[in-house]
Amino acid sequence: MISPQSEWQPQWSVSPGDILAEELETRGINQSELARRMGRPQKTINEIVNAKSAITPDTALQLEFVLGISAKLWLALESDYRTSLARNRALSEMEPQTGWARRFPLADLRRYDLIESEASGGELVAALLRFFGVGSVSAFNSRWANPVAAFRHSPSFVSDDLALAAWLRWGERLAADTKTQPFEREHLLEVLRLARPTTREEPLSDVLEELQELLAGCGVVLALTPGFAGTRVSGCTRWLGPKRALIQLSMRYKRDDQLWFTLYHEASHLLERRRGDYLDGEEEGSEEEGSEESEEARADQRARDLLIDPQAYANFVEAGAFTEETVRAFADANEIAPGIVVGRLQFDDHVGRSKLNHLKKPARWI
Repeated sequence: MISPQSEWQPQWSVSPGDILAEELETRGINQSELARRMGRPQKTINEIVNAKSAITPDTALQLEFVLGISAKLWLALESDYRTSLARNRALSEMEPQTGWARRFPLADLRRYDLIESEASGGELVAALLRFFGVGSVSAFNSRWANPVAAFRHSPSFVSDDLALAAWLRWGERLAADTKTQPFEREHLLEVLRLARPTTREEPLSDVLEELQELLAGCGVVLALTPGFAGTRVSGCTRWLGPKRALIQLSMRYKRDDQLWFTLYHEASHLLERRRGDYLDGEEEGSEEEGSEESEEARADQRARDLLIDPQAYANFVEAGAFTEETVRAFADANEIAPGIVVGRLQFDDHVGRSKLNHLKKPARWI
C-alpha cells in the first residue's frame, strides 16, 4: 500500500551558527580568533553565528581545516536549516487555504492512511498537496479541475468534485506502484473470457488478486479503492499512457452480479477502438432512451455478452423456465456464477427484482 506520509519534520530549527557558537565556546575560541585563523572578516563570522549569512562551500571547507569538522556536515546543517525556514514560511502562507483543504473527504483520506492523521492548518494543506503531487492550490486546480470534468459519465449522478479528484488520485497512485506489460487488446479480451469461471470461486479477495495479476499482464492496472463520501461512482476507466490503462472500482457493491458486471463494463471501454476516459455512476446497466449506439450502451452490451454467451442466453430465455434449478443448471453449463445470471434476467425483466436474489453472493473483500 502506498504510504504518502512524509518523514516527521520539527516545527523548530537550529542554525549552523548556533552549533558553531557552541563549538567555539567549548574550545575557548572567540569569533575574532576564528576569523583570523580563517582569514575572514570578523563581521562574516558574526553574521554566520547569528544566522544572517549562510555557510558557503568555501566557508565550510575552511571550517573543516580550522576546526576539524567536515565541510559536508556544515553544509548539511546549513541545508537543513534553510529548508526548515522555507517549510515554515510555506506552511504559514498555506494557513489561509485551510478552508479549501477542509472541503475534501478528510475522514476517508485519514481512514485509509492517505494523509497524516494529525495534520491541521497549513500542515493539512501541505499533506493534500503531497497526496496530489502538486506544489500549490493553483497547481491543483490546473491539474485536477479539468481532468475530472473531462470524464464521460452518466448524468444521473453527481459527485463532489474534490472528493472525486481524491478518489481518482488514489487509483493513480496505486497504478504508479504496479508494473504492467504493454497493453494488448486481444490479450485483454482473452483474459476476460478466461476469467468467467472464476466468478464462481471463493474467497473473492483471492480471485480478484489473481485477476489483478492477469490484467497487469495485458497492460491493465486493476485498482480496488473504496468510494469516499461524496463520490457517487462505481468505477472508472483511464488511459495512463499509450500502452497502459487503469480500471478503478469503488467497492460500493453488495452483490457479486453488480461487481462483475461493473468490472466487465469498465474493461469493455478499453476494447473500444477509440480511446477515452470514463467515469461510471451507481446506475450500472441503465440505458437512456435513444442511446443504444452510445459508448456506454456498447460497453454495457459487450459486458453482458462477455459474461454470458449471447446465443446460449437467448436459448435459455426462449425456454422460459426461470427457477432456482434451471438458473443453477444454466450457470453450471456456462461456467458463470448463478447470481450473474439472475442479475441479467432481472435487468431484462424476465424475473422480478425481488426474485432469486438468494442466488447472488455478497461481494466482500479486504
